[in-house]
Amino acid sequence: MPASRPARRRSVSMADVARLAGVSSQTVSRVSNGFPGVNEATREQVLSAMRELDYRPNSAARALKSGEFRTIGVITFTLSTTGNVRTLEAIATSAAQEGYAVTLLPVAVPTQDEVRGAFSRLGELAIDAAIVIMEVHLLDDARLSLPPHVKVVVADSDAGDRYTVVDTDQVGGTREAVAHLLDLGHETVWHLAGPETSYAAQRRTEAWRAALVQAGRTPPSLVRGDWSAESGYRAGLELAERAECTAVFAANDQMALGLLRALNERGRKVPEDVSVVGFDDIAEAGSFQPPLTTVHQDFGEVGRRCVDRVLHQVKHGEPEHGTTLVPTRLVVRASTAPPPAR
Repeated sequence: MPASRPARRRSVSMADVARLAGVSSQTVSRVSNGFPGVNEATREQVLSAMRELDYRPNSAARALKSGEFRTIGVITFTLSTTGNVRTLEAIATSAAQEGYAVTLLPVAVPTQDEVRGAFSRLGELAIDAAIVIMEVHLLDDARLSLPPHVKVVVADSDAGDRYTVVDTDQVGGTREAVAHLLDLGHETVWHLAGPETSYAAQRRTEAWRAALVQAGRTPPSLVRGDWSAESGYRAGLELAERAECTAVFAANDQMALGLLRALNERGRKVPEDVSVVGFDDIAEAGSFQPPLTTVHQDFGEVGRRCVDRVLHQVKHGEPEHGTTLVPTRLVVRASTAPPPAR
């Protein structure tokens, strides 16, 4: 006589946990999803019941039932810049606080084909929303399309006519940097610009030029880097040979670091001979030699607002096109001073 099969163990339900813990199923749901606002004693009571019953929340089943996956996709093409890393950290933290997970879709190289591939992968993933940290020119391809159910927010872009955009106040920060140097008495301000393909670099360059023109000064010829300290060093060797150069606004702190090295090697003292202002206020900026005057960007606030705006779309429907600007502020340190006496 064949051996009988053991009876299949009935799966434990949320209602079972609620009965054992003496709470509502809604409370069990909030605890299992990590939502805030649950009394700590109640949370521990629910977790104890889960452990006793060996309960495993079935997120896939809940998603199929509700149509919500509680996951945000993030597309970005670089993890090498300070801004992107800090923005991603804030996105992940803010999403978790709202009970959402984050799926990262890195784009290997910034080309239209790679971007199209990332957008296509979004359609294959169980996500409710997407945050795109990407230069605007990569979003211009007419063949790019998001899955219709996915809500989207774009960071660091001027695509506010098509998307919900969150960006740092690039223009305001640049104007403050240039005004600081002119107020110190410098005749004009030279610019170490970022790469031409960068939207942020483009906005900072345009704002630098406009600020000088508005102040009645002639903008000098800019020099260009690629965001790296090494490119700042190479540009700095060129600027160090220009005796008339007494003030430089660098488009980011890493290039400013290379610039400081080049000026030092060429015997141009900072700030006695040349004043230098950066942009970003990275964690190490205060430890440069000399400590760097720079424009502070609140990357964490950018990430938090991206999550807030995209979840607003998820909860309330259609997006509101336009741009939310996160303010900047100038942090004055020892790398700026009045120009040398003529």
